[in-house]
Amino acid sequence: MYNLRSLQQLEDVRLKDWKQHELDFHHRTMSDLSPWLNAQGVSKHHEIIEEIESRGKEPDTEEASFTD
Repeated sequence: MYNLRSLQQLEDVRLKDWKQHELDFHHRTMSDLSPWLNAQGVSKHHEIIEEIESRGKEPDTEEASFTD
């Protein structure tokens, strides 16, 4: 199982330093909460999507398995 850091823990960490499973998890969570995100949340979500894409992946909206 992955050890996920919360958004508060990742706040001062550059997105380039996030692990892929952290990007995937927080993207999925923010996608689910998107109707309720404020402008700052929407901006952070877009940054996460851009980082996922810069790593050569497509943002995945399917439920991720974090039990490996």
